[in-house]
Amino acid sequence: MKRLKSVVVAMFSLSLAWTTHADEALDNLARDLDRTESLRAVKTLQASYAQLALHGLWTQIGELFTTDGSFEFDGLVMPLESLQGQAAIADFLRTRYGGGHDGQTADGLSAMFIESPIVNLAEDGGSAKARWQILIFHGHDGQARIEGGVFENDYVRERGTWKFSRAHYYPQYDGAYEDGWTNWGGGDVPVAPRHYTPTTAGIPIPPPVVGKAPTTTASLSELQQRIDTLNESDRVRNLQSAYGFYADRKMWDDVVDLFADDGVVEVGGQGVWQGKDGVRRWLASIGAAGLSHGQLNDRGQNSVIVTIAPGGNEAFTRGIELGMLGEADQEQGWWEVSVFRNRFVKEDGVWKIRELRRFPLMKTDVFQGWGRNRITESAPTGANAPDAPLPAEDSIVPALAVPAFIGLHPVTGNVVNIAGGATLVASTNLTGAIPPGKAEAVSTAEAARRLARSAAYDGVENISTTYGYYIDDSDAMGWASTIAKNGYKETPFSGYHIGRDNIIAARVRGPGPEKQVGISYHWLTQPVVIVSDDARSATGRFRLFQPRTGKTVGEAGDFFAAQFWGGMYHNRYVLEDGVWRIWELTLDEPYITPVAWKDGVWAKAKDPTEPVRRRSMASDITPAQLGEREAHFAGGPGEVWEWPKILPMWFSYRNPVSGRVPELYQPECVGCDIRPELKLEANGYEEPAEFIEANVSPNR
Repeated sequence: MKRLKSVVVAMFSLSLAWTTHADEALDNLARDLDRTESLRAVKTLQASYAQLALHGLWTQIGELFTTDGSFEFDGLVMPLESLQGQAAIADFLRTRYGGGHDGQTADGLSAMFIESPIVNLAEDGGSAKARWQILIFHGHDGQARIEGGVFENDYVRERGTWKFSRAHYYPQYDGAYEDGWTNWGGGDVPVAPRHYTPTTAGIPIPPPVVGKAPTTTASLSELQQRIDTLNESDRVRNLQSAYGFYADRKMWDDVVDLFADDGVVEVGGQGVWQGKDGVRRWLASIGAAGLSHGQLNDRGQNSVIVTIAPGGNEAFTRGIELGMLGEADQEQGWWEVSVFRNRFVKEDGVWKIRELRRFPLMKTDVFQGWGRNRITESAPTGANAPDAPLPAEDSIVPALAVPAFIGLHPVTGNVVNIAGGATLVASTNLTGAIPPGKAEAVSTAEAARRLARSAAYDGVENISTTYGYYIDDSDAMGWASTIAKNGYKETPFSGYHIGRDNIIAARVRGPGPEKQVGISYHWLTQPVVIVSDDARSATGRFRLFQPRTGKTVGEAGDFFAAQFWGGMYHNRYVLEDGVWRIWELTLDEPYITPVAWKDGVWAKAKDPTEPVRRRSMASDITPAQLGEREAHFAGGPGEVWEWPKILPMWFSYRNPVSGRVPELYQPECVGCDIRPELKLEANGYEEPAEFIEANVSPNR
């Protein structure tokens, strides 16, 4: 009788558990959340690779791989090199890029800029594939080299932890700094294999394999907290990107607006500036607001990792800044590589910068390179001097500073230990504690909507970079297929074509080649992505970072040569039949028109002596029709400006903290005043909120 009673109690407990959890929607939410977090984990893993490489932590890069993981090098131009196992991978990277040793040195460099992801999760959620662009500045013992290409990588989840199972790097250009780079191997560049199509790239997280979602043990409150972390990460990432865009143009008022009233700036080797007045004086020490003729101040934000602290009101970012700086009128130019470790605060729901901490690891004259020249800048004096000296722990040679990592090693779970003669800095906060916030409970449906918005962020980044890769490969059918059926695309200098079929008819001339004489790369980086409330549309601002390569180093005016160009994308996106596509593609370029490599890339640029003209083609909306929006761009009204003149820089959003309206402000889709049928709302989609609304969290 006692045994029968125990069985009845056990059956009742199981029945009660089933009754209290018979929530298929919650199970689906938990599964979808896990898959979205998995995609983000892959991106963090790759960003960690870049951050560890910068500090020469090759052993800890090896530990990002499975125990039997592999690193494959080339196989298209030169014979395949294949390394198996963590130790062999670390040794290969250490030898090729680290000068044969672990750790960061004052005269060495191993900076890897790894961006433009196309990440695809497998249907079962247990593995993933990704493609990345990579640019490598490296060299030790007086040497300096530039190298670049693409990664096609595989990842796997082992016992809940994401790791590399295989990294395949296809080098595409290489050369000593003093000579400039050429195509890898000196011949044509083969098109690297792709793991994606224009359709699969627009589905970064495919529907799961058939079957019910497993029963979750998590409560709705626990799932909501994890979803909130994803949403807040998107807001903070956008804010970090916005800072970079404002800094590029020396928009000092907008930079100051991003800071909390008690915000601070720390610059390695210099000191600490306190409060908004201090931030403004630090910016003034860099130069007067606004770009004048011949000034270049590009500060690309790369390999950014975002973490949200428990309580949701505090966040950190860590990343690598590539500075492309110049005064062409003075025939001067510089490269700068810095690490930033920033702290953010949410005040009344609005994210702001509390601590901006940047540590320049390398600055060099563009004519000499980091193997021959290193510049250490002293602290400003006079009115723009720092308010306080550096904290004692940070008072070291800037080139040997390693800002503290903002998390544990993503695979081992251990603290990231530095090596060599470097010193860990910025390990304690400069300002006071930030109290935790409070999230109001939401329904399962609302939690799912919020999750869909973060998944949309990844979808937008995927399809954006996919467009860039197909352009790189001269595969017109590929890039045209990333456009929505009724979307529209700008061809620079010529105008817009409307509708995917029209774009294909106007631009597609047969299949893409298997090899190319050179590549004009289209990295789409530093996203500011604002997703609509229903997660079916979005706006996106992306930096166009454009290295180029050819069979020779080339001269000024050569299309394929060792050079850097730049531009800006202002795009809209839609979820069309379950696939993310580009609705509007607007590109402003070129903001850099380089001279020959031996002339310092951009440092000796002069105004053209002849009027600038560019080939045009028939289009549905011409640049001339757009009036002021295309003024001074080729094809638009007025004199055509080319670097070292400063082309106009348009913004589609107001300042995300203060609401300050930029001088050149285009919030609506470009061309929609001429063709209102192109508006998202006219096609069944929402126009996403502006940045200032999107920067406000529902949690306080």
